[in-house]
Amino acid sequence: MILPIQNTLRTRIQDVLAELYELKPADIPDINIQYPPKRTMGDLGITVAFELARSLRKAPRAIANEIVQSIGAIQGISHAEAAPNGYVNVFLDRTVFTRHVLGPHTKPCPRQTSKAIVEHTAINPNKAAHIGHLRNAALGDTLARVLRFLGNGVEVQNYIDDTGVQVADVIVGFQQLENATSAHVKTLSEQSRFDYYCWDLYARVTDWYDEDESRLQYRTDTLHALESGSNETAELGALIAHRIVNCHLATMARLNVDYDLLSWESDILRLHFWSRAFEILQAADAVYLETTGPQTGCWVMPITESSSGASTIPETTEDNNESGGPKSRTKVIVRSNGTVTYVGKDIAYQFWKFGILDKDFYYQRHAKQPSGRDCWSTTSTPNDHTNTADSAIAFGHADSVYNVIDTRQSYLQQLLKQALTAIEHANEADHSVHVSYEMVALSHATARTLGHSGDVDTSRPFVEVSGRKGLGVKADDLLDLLITAAKKEVIARHNDLSQDSPEAENISTAIAVAAVRYFMIKYSRGKLIAFDIDEAMSFEGESGPYVQYAIVRATNILKKLEAQQGCTEVNILDEIQTLEDSALTQPSSDIWELLFESSRLDDIADQAARTLELSVLAKYAFSLAQSFNTFYHRCPVIAETDPAVRLWRAVAVIYCRRQLKQALDLMGCEAPTRM
Repeated sequence: MILPIQNTLRTRIQDVLAELYELKPADIPDINIQYPPKRTMGDLGITVAFELARSLRKAPRAIANEIVQSIGAIQGISHAEAAPNGYVNVFLDRTVFTRHVLGPHTKPCPRQTSKAIVEHTAINPNKAAHIGHLRNAALGDTLARVLRFLGNGVEVQNYIDDTGVQVADVIVGFQQLENATSAHVKTLSEQSRFDYYCWDLYARVTDWYDEDESRLQYRTDTLHALESGSNETAELGALIAHRIVNCHLATMARLNVDYDLLSWESDILRLHFWSRAFEILQAADAVYLETTGPQTGCWVMPITESSSGASTIPETTEDNNESGGPKSRTKVIVRSNGTVTYVGKDIAYQFWKFGILDKDFYYQRHAKQPSGRDCWSTTSTPNDHTNTADSAIAFGHADSVYNVIDTRQSYLQQLLKQALTAIEHANEADHSVHVSYEMVALSHATARTLGHSGDVDTSRPFVEVSGRKGLGVKADDLLDLLITAAKKEVIARHNDLSQDSPEAENISTAIAVAAVRYFMIKYSRGKLIAFDIDEAMSFEGESGPYVQYAIVRATNILKKLEAQQGCTEVNILDEIQTLEDSALTQPSSDIWELLFESSRLDDIADQAARTLELSVLAKYAFSLAQSFNTFYHRCPVIAETDPAVRLWRAVAVIYCRRQLKQALDLMGCEAPTRM
């Protein structure tokens, strides 16, 4: 891994600059480390001479020369050179570096004391998960994995809005369209794919409302019943929501997505989190009671410039002028009828995440996940499993909070930061991070494959989906389709595998999961993506299966090397401790090129975490797989007659495979045994 050497080098350069030029720490610019385009130019390039040229009134080349002369010996570094243009180019000790990263004592990134909460998925518990939810889960789960890889403590939460409009609409559907009793709904919920049943019912309710707007009163009444709790409607809502959430968890488990805590909105209400948050906001004069205008009787929060510049999401008619006039400069937190808006609930939840609220949930184990990890759930009822005084349960109290929510929620996320600032928790506001992303559509070819070719606007380059209108792609249907396609290809390539073979199923599932998850993060978060099945499943293009295939190819090389020449991976790594190294140290070494490129994974992960642009991880994995395939064709391992060269090439294969597998794991994917 390259980060430890980079950190050591930065510290040494800072010390050199302080000594050479008597610079105070505040006057030393950031030590930016780049990668020269060719290894013959150096492995690392430092640009600090350019930043200092004006203040020191020296040419960058002169500063670079002085740095090189003063840098001294650094373990793992061969030497440094001052380039004519002012770069300080650093050359690693290739043999020492390779033996270290492949040695038995290589350590992961140092453990951090800080804790991050990553909230993602948060699907309304009223119907099956769809393709758009997969982008949220893939981004959130990948971010959590990357943060853990870098040594951070991470807690993954899934917020369940079980008292919102969507659940209310499904209840209305059962009660008004189907005249279903609670007992009948319970029976339905115990059958498979209850989430699919509710998907269709939700679309029917939407059409039913459109036919007669007065029917929306049923929604309003149901919402009041849900928020009040302790009534038959609330019990029905809890039954529906819990069953749908279990369906969602099963869907996400297929994609290797885990959670630490399910946070239920109903518990926030019953435990009066909002009441405490409201007290904190009032004490800080962050909200006030409006006495004039259309918001009379509402508790509102003034909108600052930073939040008003964000995209606006209508919450209620109380903070928008629907006649087309200018929008209000305040946001309704509590409506005039006394009910809290979802903004208020989210503020209370955000306060709790940072440990500001002085209140806590009760907790209970929800389920053991396929990974073996426990998934916990909030509850508003003390129980035998655990309670808020149990020291073994330490949810919340984060140093940083990452909320993975689509770009339409940017306005709300700005309000959360504003609320934290208003109560004088500026540090928490700075560490309240919105991981936004654009929506998922379908390519026209995929829309046709999935049966959505009718009523499609062919003038647009993609096909929009809408769960509310019933025009969407259920996540499980998509996975089933991709697994079937992958299995067909796998069976065609391997005569010993059949349709019913467990191995064929496992291989096909791994390919399908990699296809979906890689596709969902390979684009910049701010880009609307049109999911295309052929692109996602391609073994030749920028895809998850392409990376998997490189790993399988590397594995096959090592298997053949062991079978034909008796060289196991353990033997190879033992031998390099004393192996003649000219194949590695020659200026233009393909072996070193692949080893060095493979070592950059931790730097890439760090960049992904700092910028929240997880696409750089996907692109790195693809680029590394390409580099391996080039190496495979140019540098044969088995056919090489020079024993030392053969072993060093095998070392490069071993390390590249290891790093590719780690990169896939960070993206929530696995490498199959064969493809």
